[in-house]
Formats: sequence, C-alpha cells, structure tokens
Amino acid sequence: MHPTRRQLLQIGAAGLFGALTSRNPATYAARLAGNRRARAKSVIFLHQYGGPSHLDTFDMKPDAPPEFRGIYRPMRTSAPGIDICQMLPRMAPLMDKVTMIRSVRHEMRNHNSAGYYSLTGYAPPTDDQRLRDSRELFPAYGSVVDRFATSTNGTPTFVSYPHVIADGSITPGQHASFLGQTYDPFFIQQDPNSDDFRLPELSLPAGITTQRLNDRREVMRLIDGSTELLEISARARGIDAHYNRALTMLTSPSFRRAFDLSSEPIAMRERYGRTTYGQGCLLARRLVEVGVKFITVYFAQSIGGQSKVDGGWDTHGFNNVPMYPILNDYLLPITDQTLPTLIEDLHLRGLLDDTLVVWAGEFGRGPRINNIAGRDHWPQCYTVLMAGGGVKGGYVHGVSDRVGAYPSRDGVRPEDLSATMFHLLGIDPHAEVRDALNRPLPLSVGSVIEGILR
Repeated sequence: MHPTRRQLLQIGAAGLFGALTSRNPATYAARLAGNRRARAKSVIFLHQYGGPSHLDTFDMKPDAPPEFRGIYRPMRTSAPGIDICQMLPRMAPLMDKVTMIRSVRHEMRNHNSAGYYSLTGYAPPTDDQRLRDSRELFPAYGSVVDRFATSTNGTPTFVSYPHVIADGSITPGQHASFLGQTYDPFFIQQDPNSDDFRLPELSLPAGITTQRLNDRREVMRLIDGSTELLEISARARGIDAHYNRALTMLTSPSFRRAFDLSSEPIAMRERYGRTTYGQGCLLARRLVEVGVKFITVYFAQSIGGQSKVDGGWDTHGFNNVPMYPILNDYLLPITDQTLPTLIEDLHLRGLLDDTLVVWAGEFGRGPRINNIAGRDHWPQCYTVLMAGGGVKGGYVHGVSDRVGAYPSRDGVRPEDLSATMFHLLGIDPHAEVRDALNRPLPLSVGSVIEGILR
C-alpha cells in the first residue's frame, strides 16, 4: 500500500525524503547526517533556452584554428587557471564561487527533445522536434522536489516563470506530468519588469478577513465565486482545485511581499538589469528569502537566433543573420549583468551557501563556425555552471577536447546533473515514483558528481 499525501508530507517534514523508494529511507537519511548531508535549501535553475555556445562563453579554445575558436579571446578570472570570454568582465571576479562542468553531453539535437532532457534529467523516447508535451513523460525537477520535500513554511515548493517555452509545440518537462496537478509549479506569466507587476490572486476580495479563511468551505466558495481568481487560474495552474495553494496565496504576507519588486532599492533593480530576465532573477532571490525550494527562471520563451532584443541562444545564423552581433549586443551583455549580480547578491546576504544556482541550456553549439557565421546544435559537449548550495568554487569538472567537440575526460550526462541537484537538496536520487502505467521509476538514473561537492 502506498503512503497517503499526508504521510508523505509528514515524512518530508521529518527529513526522510526517500518515500516510495525501493531503498530504505532511513538509511539515506543516516548518510545525509554525515558528510553527505543536505547542503541546499533552495535551487535557482536558470534555463538558457536555445543552447548557449560554450566556445564563446565558458570554454574558450584560443589555440584552435579560427573556424573553431571564433572572434573572442579569453580573459583571466578570480579563479586561478580559469579563463572565460572577454565579453563577461563582470562575471570574471565571481568565478571563484562557481563550478564549471565542461563535459556535459547527450545525443538529442532537437530543441524540444533536448529541452525536455534538460528540465527533467530523463532522456526522451525519441529525438524529435515534434515531441509533444504529455502526462506520460517525466515531471519537472521542481515537481519532484515538491513531491519528496514539500515546503512546510506556507510557501509553494516550486515556482516557475515567466514563460512557457516552446519551439513549434510546447517543450515537455515544465510541469508535474504523471505526479498530478497538485505538484505543478506555481506558474507566473506576468513580466516582472513591468510597472504593474503583481499577482491579483494574492489579494483578498473586499470585506473578506483572514479569519473567514479558516473555514475550508469558505475558501472554496471564495475561489469558485471569484472572477479574478478563475481568470488567473491558467497562469497559476490548479489554483481553483487546491485548497492549500489558494490559502497560501491569500494569507501568506511574506509570500505576497516577495512579489513586490517596487520595494527593492532602485539601484538594486538597476544592478540586475531592467529586463524580464534580470528582474526575474531578482524575484528568484526574493523567493529564496521566503523559503521557496525550487525556482525555474526561463531566459526566453523562444529559441531566438535572429533578434538582438529577445529570444534565446539558437545562434545558427538564420537567414544570414550572423551570431556575433546577437552575442555582442544582447545575449552576452544581459548574461554578464544578471548572472554575476545574482551570485554576488546571494553571497552578500549569506544565502549562497545553501542556495544552489544552476545555469544550463539544453545543449551547446557546434565547434566549427558554419558558412553563415553561426554555430549549429551540439549536444555532444557543452558547459553547465553551478554555484553555492554545496558545490566547490573556482573549480572545473571535466575537460573538452582541443576544439570543444567532445569530452576528453569526466563526461557528465543530464541525469548526473539531476542526481546531483536532488542529492544536494537531501533527496535520494534513486527513490522511486510510479508513472502513469504504475511502473516504478527512479528520480534519476544518473550518478551524483562527487568531484564537484565540497
């Protein structure tokens, strides 16, 4: 007989995150009490849709032939022996707080398949651009965290924003899938950079006091009768069906205040950058402060590749639009403003030690520059960054070959990244869930990357 949700919540509160596992949860909890105790209270997952070029960011190859190395040169950083792109000068002083994994690899060349892989740690059934979103596929990282380590402080466990990413069709892996809607993210589609950024569902109707919300039936009546709440439900999926989520949004002062970006000093908002992504990363820091465990911030809704003002990292060179103007004027400047600001802000507030920041796309870019001055999809080798939350600083794991085409040492797969994130959160990566066909599946089929842990 499987545990009830109430039992799972009690287990999670006690720190035994191995429910529904074929291994003994107490055994894993005992291991965590030693050197492998949970190190991260929260994860900020910065998803870089489109696939950043590792060769033009964090894995420079200055001695390679020109058709491989590109136009940028490496610059020294605060971490001895670690160089990054000259276009990231604000990031350079923060590299002593970052682990770079330069040997991530898989086989999925299409955005939807690779995107699903990067958001779940599970390889898709096929490498197909037409891979459709389905409740049959594996759930998002944050939904797994919600299932096995539900927040007990009154905030949602998993928050995602501000896009539903898609390339032709919606990319799978952004919701709870077969775990059920209870574990879907609290999803925010409003632009955190807009002047009127707010969440209407966090406001009580006129004349309603918090005392009246003690009655579950009254809460459900309010939800059913509130046009505003019903209108917003598509953006906060399941709000009209889940009492606990509704009660949290209506009564938690700290959670409500987290969304009031106007309370931040203007100088801090400017430091993050007055962009959707920049203010989204500022919001992520504020959500960490109120105890949200998993926050996914999507860099862009689309793969991009032709615009210098929006979109993602898909720098093929579409329609003879070369990649370097887009990198120069948009992708690298926004990255160099927002990513180091987030890491430094977390550090100065004493939050970085137990907040894991993950910067990752679905794949990298081809080592050889193509005939329209772009780089093509390249899942065979790319770079992922991690900072805080129990990983080493100023560290490089894995080595790519002389042109950045393949790992030459310590290859890492997306499932190893997922195993590491779950482990750092105190969740047994090999705990099991059952899919829509009642088949037992481990949370991750990968291995914890022990070398990056401190």
